Amino acid sequence: MNIIEDMWSGIYDYLTNGELWLAIGKSLLQIVLIIIFSRLIIRVGKLAINKVFLFRGKSPIRISERRENTLAKLLENILTYVIYFIAIIMILETFGFNVGALLAGAGIVGLAVGFGAQSLVKDIITGFFIIFEDQFSVGDTIRIGTFEGTVEEIGLRTTKVKTWTGELHIIPNGSIVEVTNFSIHNSVAVVDINVSLETDIEEAERVIQELLIEVTDKYENIVTPPELLGIQMFGASEAVLRVTCETEPMKHFHIARLLRKDIKIRLAEHGFDIPYPRMVMVNRKDQVSGG
Repeated sequence: MNIIEDMWSGIYDYLTNGELWLAIGKSLLQIVLIIIFSRLIIRVGKLAINKVFLFRGKSPIRISERRENTLAKLLENILTYVIYFIAIIMILETFGFNVGALLAGAGIVGLAVGFGAQSLVKDIITGFFIIFEDQFSVGDTIRIGTFEGTVEEIGLRTTKVKTWTGELHIIPNGSIVEVTNFSIHNSVAVVDINVSLETDIEEAERVIQELLIEVTDKYENIVTPPELLGIQMFGASEAVLRVTCETEPMKHFHIARLLRKDIKIRLAEHGFDIPYPRMVMVNRKDQVSGG
């Protein structure tokens, strides 16, 4: 019983030691202050990065907007990682760890882990070259494998692509083998117009050509005047006329819809009917009796 009483007495003395709770309170206060200052520095740093790129945007010598957005996101990520790493080191020092020996040991362990984490190293290296070579940037519309959408963020390890239906795909950079970028060069809108086989093709082409001259100044996303190529193909009851138009990157879908609407209205105003399937019934008995 004396042993148990001595043990509980020792525990009680330890827990009621004022210096212990003072040290714990001091450590907790330091940790809270480290976290608060870390978040504050990150927020101020992000504001500073945005201000720098905003200032560069007003200067006569500047890089492209899409590349500025990419670099801004990357710098924000790097700033966050660095500040959090420093904060973790400071918190460990608060608990009394020997950070120097810990970092030296971590270097050896990191070397061993690096051989096993080759995919992580591959992601980081690939991410660096994606940004360095400007393969795509934030805001670009790209296709990576089966994923197609707008680039939301490019990091050293992952790339985030948002589809037009709202899904966000997070893709490891190391798995990116080939990329199709739709935002670098101008796009081409292709519009096929069906007219009846009985239609005066030359008259229909004249009406469409007049309209195409008008829409060149009507829509600002058009780069070069639309061009009527002529008859693309024949169907069962229609001839297909094709119109092409060079537009700003990724504006071809929008312009194609507008051109279809304008061409439909203009053809209807001149009395051109939309072709539709027709069936001709022949009464063979009448033919025989008539013969």
